[in-house]
Amino acid sequence: MDSDVCQVYEDEIQSLKEEIKLLAEKYEDSQQESTFFSDEEILMSIKSFQRELWGESEGHESAVDLKAELESLETCLSFLMKLTGIQFTGHSKKTLERTRDKTVRKHRLSGNCRSLSFQLEFQLLEMQNKGNVSAAITDLSITMEPRGNSDLDKFVSSSEKRGSLLTFFRSLSSYAEWYEHRRFTFLHFKEKYPDIVTLPEGLLGDYILLRNPKTSGFELMIVWKIHIDEEGKPTPVLDLLTKVPKPVLGQKMATIENAPTRFRSMLLLVGIEEAIENLVNIFSSER
Repeated sequence: MDSDVCQVYEDEIQSLKEEIKLLAEKYEDSQQESTFFSDEEILMSIKSFQRELWGESEGHESAVDLKAELESLETCLSFLMKLTGIQFTGHSKKTLERTRDKTVRKHRLSGNCRSLSFQLEFQLLEMQNKGNVSAAITDLSITMEPRGNSDLDKFVSSSEKRGSLLTFFRSLSSYAEWYEHRRFTFLHFKEKYPDIVTLPEGLLGDYILLRNPKTSGFELMIVWKIHIDEEGKPTPVLDLLTKVPKPVLGQKMATIENAPTRFRSMLLLVGIEEAIENLVNIFSSER
């Protein structure tokens, strides 16, 4: 009989412990909900903590060790941001469901990757079975800016279907690097050849036009797409389209017809910038 009473008390104690743990986690989630910290605020907090610690514990080995560790973390954070171009500006989470072996939390993330901004929302399902913990992401929703880019829209849609954040961020970093490279390249040629190069869709478009002021109606369109395959690998795809008046077409039929093929060959031989530079120089000298 005594053993039965002890077991009842033990069960009650265990139940109270689990309830206390659940309440503590709910309190932690409520404190984190809708809390946003920029990278600058994080670094400022670290430095403020450093100053307080060094002022109170100066001369102790533990403070010196902690200072070195914090400096190392700052260096790693700065390196990762420069390497990937990804900066997180906000995060919040909320517990939706919690049982003994399952926890479901809803996360919101915001940030930017170079000149592209993003917002993520997803549910994280954590399962515990015999001491082993597994996690799975569900209901992934991604919002990217700027919008209206077909390649980017396809990339976002496929990322939502896969539900892999690692693949998304790895692909996003590479995509944003090419996106930024294209933008700077278009800006460079627009500023260098303002009378020849035009940007009908601005710097965020995927093509530029070459217009020869000496020949009315003679245009070349350099199209620069950023294709992303099923594995999330971005690849620049460039091509040349021509718009030529009939009088000019009759005079230089062979040269104009072979222009796209020659442009693609130049891309392989000298790279994107040099191929565009050569094309602009040839185009501007045509009469």
